[in-house]
Amino acid sequence: MSAPPLEDVYDRRFSDDEARAKDAMWRVICRHLQRYVDEGGVVLDLACDRGYFARNIVAKERWATDARDVQEHLPPEVRFVQSDGLLLDDVLPADTFDVIFTSNYLEHLASGEEVIRQLTVARGLLRPGGRVIVLQPNARLVGGAYWDFIDHKVALTEKSLAEAAELAGLRTVEVVTRFLPYTTKSRLPTSPLLVRAYLALRPAWRLLGKQTLYIAERPS
Repeated sequence: MSAPPLEDVYDRRFSDDEARAKDAMWRVICRHLQRYVDEGGVVLDLACDRGYFARNIVAKERWATDARDVQEHLPPEVRFVQSDGLLLDDVLPADTFDVIFTSNYLEHLASGEEVIRQLTVARGLLRPGGRVIVLQPNARLVGGAYWDFIDHKVALTEKSLAEAAELAGLRTVEVVTRFLPYTTKSRLPTSPLLVRAYLALRPAWRLLGKQTLYIAERPS
């Protein structure tokens, strides 16, 4: 019997109602992340899922990629390219993007070497001075629950993530070790008003934050 496709895994994990709630949350999260994104820049949402970031961030030009065909979930102004993330340097223009964002993706790669390879590919797609923004579950903070998802393969902390990025030729700019809770199924309130309050109350991050926000740049 063959393994179920990724579409089946993710469809089982999040219902349509949960996806709509996630989109409302991401509208608020993207307003917080906008400080790292120039509204006049070119942005890529790597491993975009249903495009929560690409749909809600403000930029002159927005691109999104995923190994699955998720174009139906994206607005028409977002340019979608279906591709394995490790092969993006074959299908996207080099030295183009001001920001590449990825969320809850690197832990799904097969090995630490693939994490470095993915960040190396991202570096090549960035213009000099462009930035990678990674939102990533932190294995040290999450503990055993990190492995509650069958497709998690690589355990990353803020330190190993920074090491991988630097090996890929990126320069660490900022690390917020405790940012968001582990998953949308955890204790992060789902109403936009409460998400906004959480993001404004940094002491709450120290209590609930299990995901790391990591920012690196391609040296000029």
